[in-house]
Amino acid sequence: MLESINIWLSNAEKTMSAGRHFAKTIYTLPVDILLSGELGAGKTTFLQGFAKGLGITQQITSPTFALEQRYRMTNDQERNDQTMRMTDDQAGNDQGMPNAELIHIDLYRLSEKQSRDLLASTDDHTGIRCIEWPDHAGMTFASPKIEITLREENDGRTAVITFDDAEPLSRATIETWRSEMLLPEHIARHCDAVAALAEDLGKALVERGVPLRPMLLRRSAEVHDLLRFLDFRPGGFVGPQDHSKEQIELWANMRLKHPGLKHEPACAQFLREQGFLAVAEVVAVHGLTLPAPPRRTIEQQLLFYADKRVKIDERVSLEDRFADFRARYSNNQATQDSETWYREAKGVEAELFPEGIPF
Repeated sequence: MLESINIWLSNAEKTMSAGRHFAKTIYTLPVDILLSGELGAGKTTFLQGFAKGLGITQQITSPTFALEQRYRMTNDQERNDQTMRMTDDQAGNDQGMPNAELIHIDLYRLSEKQSRDLLASTDDHTGIRCIEWPDHAGMTFASPKIEITLREENDGRTAVITFDDAEPLSRATIETWRSEMLLPEHIARHCDAVAALAEDLGKALVERGVPLRPMLLRRSAEVHDLLRFLDFRPGGFVGPQDHSKEQIELWANMRLKHPGLKHEPACAQFLREQGFLAVAEVVAVHGLTLPAPPRRTIEQQLLFYADKRVKIDERVSLEDRFADFRARYSNNQATQDSETWYREAKGVEAELFPEGIPF
């Protein structure tokens, strides 16, 4: 199932800002980004923001006469994108993007044959290929792709973004996994509460003109603590009831499958094995670790933040959540690590909601 969002952009500044934020929801390389809209609808403005979000320092201009322009991302961006998901043959490669390049192609003045010939010359591109006027090629583009349609309306424009570049994860599959893992009920409730909060926070951002993937975010939250039991002390008591012999035996076997891994990287590993690579990228960095892992995408940031706003299944403030951490893990004493993690969470909050949190 494709995922689609509709955002309202009141002016050119909002359009460029949306493009900049869009750079934080790219999970697959190579990928085609197809931009449609009449002349003056804001396609180039959106791409200028997108390029800035990718760390490209060159000015993005319309390639109507040059037909094709190529841009390199900065070294800093390449390093930040080392966790970006690749296609199957690149999965697991921690050496960064194989080709940190954006190609900007404009088919406006080309015939159908000319358009197809130009596209064929870049079919082996391993980075991001942005194509304006894709309908001029008269063809169906294969996945992975993201389609963006900009339409002028009243005093602004709408942007419809359809994501077709990541394997969708269903709620039914998550329910099956929870059953197979004998996941404690209170952890399932926590995951669902985090998912509901993350979804609400995501809606608030979309209303502010920030592109993101609501369903990817929700499913990632619903599954983020699937292997939480890996961090339980063997034989220890965690939660409202003792664990059964069946649970303890199953979890011991899962520890053998994920030796030395805490629940976050283990869950990401499990998800990759199941073919849900984008979900794995979101889940992998939701925990509290030192040093803090890079959270390049907005879905990663939202899951991390929402998880720190839910105590079991209750929405609380960051202050209340970290007070709960101190009570459970450090005898109500503040530690250097806990203070560092609290500042990290507040920093993510300020970055996501500079105008203030909606609730």
